[in-house]
Amino acid sequence: MTSSSNEILRLASADNFRDVAGPGYATLDGARVRQGVFYRSNELRLTDADHGTLAGLGLRAVLDLRSALEIERHPDVEVPGADWHNFDVSGIPMDLVAELRDRRSAVELMDRVYRSFVESEDAREEFGGLFHQLATGGPQLFHCTAGKDRTGWVAALLLHIAGVDDPTIESDYLLTNELTSSSRARVEAEIVSLLGAEHVASYEPTLVADLEYLRSGYDAVEQEYGDRTGYLHDGLGLDDATLETLRDLLRDQ
Repeated sequence: MTSSSNEILRLASADNFRDVAGPGYATLDGARVRQGVFYRSNELRLTDADHGTLAGLGLRAVLDLRSALEIERHPDVEVPGADWHNFDVSGIPMDLVAELRDRRSAVELMDRVYRSFVESEDAREEFGGLFHQLATGGPQLFHCTAGKDRTGWVAALLLHIAGVDDPTIESDYLLTNELTSSSRARVEAEIVSLLGAEHVASYEPTLVADLEYLRSGYDAVEQEYGDRTGYLHDGLGLDDATLETLRDLLRDQ
């Protein structure tokens, strides 16, 4: 299956795989985000058919945002011609998830996860390294486990760099919930099987993308750096030349 101006390439075995550009999102100054440069995904546990599709994209690199333990549990398949890089950013702490007993505490946990993308020096260093790697040119793919939090944060920042407006960025971020409905249902079924149906509501906030989480990250950005440009510059260590390179890569002029 190939992508076009109004179609998003999909992989059945990685349901949150997609082009960061979407269908070619419009920018505030009338340009379009260029397809085929950066892709985002959940972990790469692929069928043979999907592996062949991914190999056909001509990827230069796969950028894995997962921890060593996540990678050990489900290592990526190798993609021919693509170098593999690990940028270890802490995701949802599973030890704390296991203790969740109500929805509100789960939402608070997710808010903390997104704030850590800004407040954690380790996270900023890893994200900075990832953006510097992306600036070497496409096509490249970045991913985490579910492709919604760490990956969603990077995609939102890339679209911001490209000049896409916030409502579009937020809509793209929430697209995760539509694309991953079947895999989320499987996780919920596992929760029912292991813990009982009464626990699904408590865990559900950790399984979805929610604008509250994204905005918690933005709030931390404003508090620490003033705005996203300040975060990219001073938090992630991206100079003007790197940001301009990313912007040029992302945009059809």
